[in-house]
Amino acid sequence: MNENSPVDAAAHALSPHLRMEPEELVARIQAVRDQWGPRLVILGHHYQRDEVIAMADLRGDSYRLSELAAGNEACRAIVFCGVHFMAETADILANQPKLLARRDGERVDVILPELAAGCSMADLAHIDQVETCWRQLAEVIDVEDVMPVTYVNSSAALKAFCGRRGGIVCTSANAAAVLDWAFARRRRVLFLPDQHLGRNTALAKGIRVEQMPVWDPEQPSLGGNDDASIGASRVILWRGHCSVHLAFRPEHVRDVRRRMPDVKVIVHPECMHEVVGEADLSGSTSRIIREVEAAPPGTRWAIGTELNLVNRLRQEHPEQEIHFLAPNVGVCPSMYLIDLPRLCWAVENLAAGTPVNVIRVDDRTAEGALLALKRMLEVK
Repeated sequence: MNENSPVDAAAHALSPHLRMEPEELVARIQAVRDQWGPRLVILGHHYQRDEVIAMADLRGDSYRLSELAAGNEACRAIVFCGVHFMAETADILANQPKLLARRDGERVDVILPELAAGCSMADLAHIDQVETCWRQLAEVIDVEDVMPVTYVNSSAALKAFCGRRGGIVCTSANAAAVLDWAFARRRRVLFLPDQHLGRNTALAKGIRVEQMPVWDPEQPSLGGNDDASIGASRVILWRGHCSVHLAFRPEHVRDVRRRMPDVKVIVHPECMHEVVGEADLSGSTSRIIREVEAAPPGTRWAIGTELNLVNRLRQEHPEQEIHFLAPNVGVCPSMYLIDLPRLCWAVENLAAGTPVNVIRVDDRTAEGALLALKRMLEVK
């Protein structure tokens, strides 16, 4: 790699922080927090490592964190300990026109401590592939009767694609309500980019598997489908997935039940349908947390979601017996890229007036994406 590349330059600048002890990093991050006060908001997604979560002002799922930060009148900088699409959403919301007007045009910088923190799911749906899909669909069905719905785990470009076509964003928590909204307006849904969340949600609505063809963007024509299957479709599922949640298998559920017959199994709806079908409950990260919090002491849980969250629930709820569903480690590799040295480097550059890794969505994309995000907020 070229030694003058931005990546190499960032790595060189970061190197002193990589040699610091955790106690020094925490003290230096706290010093910036004290200096900036409410003007700085550090966001920590549930899947982050514990030492990063400990420095966050707010922790939660991706959309809720962005919404909270955008609604903070005093906030002038957001450091998002998450992944790229989350920082994009924060930028779109925090710098939407009405909020910019209130601040006399002053933008809120949104900073991602590690630019390489992407998302395997979001990366499986490129905007050019989706636009090709839309053009090919128009050759066999009326796309005016197709509602594009994108999971919040997607790029700003995909959110804008949906926004400009009357479509909407969903989260794992409100996907069912969003499908109701979509079917009240159009006959079909193009669900991006996670096939498993789309399939699990649609099956619960009574849509049959044969009415849900999977669109493979690597196939040259109709995503590998024929005209008849597209014509009979109600939900067209994009061939995408979360690499962490795809690791959970039905045999993991059966095995844990053999070992602990009284266990309650709860999994994320990004898991394949065969896993959801074997589980007692499925739900968003927020629902998983609520179910554990509300359960009687001594309840045995096997939880199928990201390992950092499961371990944190185990630590915070010693009254429960909490197990990770799969025998293999399920850490989100992108989230794991963010650590205390990178967080410290990011906030100290901000304090020095030389912010690094600022995520800025271009105005046209942000305008389209905001339409889809606002529609999501209207769905109850």
